[in-house]
Amino acid sequence: MNDDRILLEQMVFFGYHGHAAAERELGQRFVVDVELGLDLSDAGRSDDLVDTVNYVGIYDAVQSVVIGPPCNLLETVAQRIADAVLKDQRIRWAGVRVAKPGVAIPGVLQGTAVQIRRSRES
Repeated sequence: MNDDRILLEQMVFFGYHGHAAAERELGQRFVVDVELGLDLSDAGRSDDLVDTVNYVGIYDAVQSVVIGPPCNLLETVAQRIADAVLKDQRIRWAGVRVAKPGVAIPGVLQGTAVQIRRSRES
């Protein structure tokens, strides 16, 4: 088994997730990183897009979750993203990080984030 990965980093979307009413009314920026574990050896040999996961499709799946129906928790947003990308049977596992860089918590300079890893078995 190999340790191949596809990474989509620093995807920025505007969504309406959060527990506070203001977050759900005004919305805010969300920054998402996705790491996918899959075998890329066929694509490396063939140089053909059909032998790998199309990055645009992953981006679209992430975007549909983040701009979609609001969630109270970042954990739920991350889980929905993992569920969406794991629909592609070639992906063995998905790591998802969802950050709210503009969160209004005194003393928090960079924002908040959650990070999960889900495998096809879980």
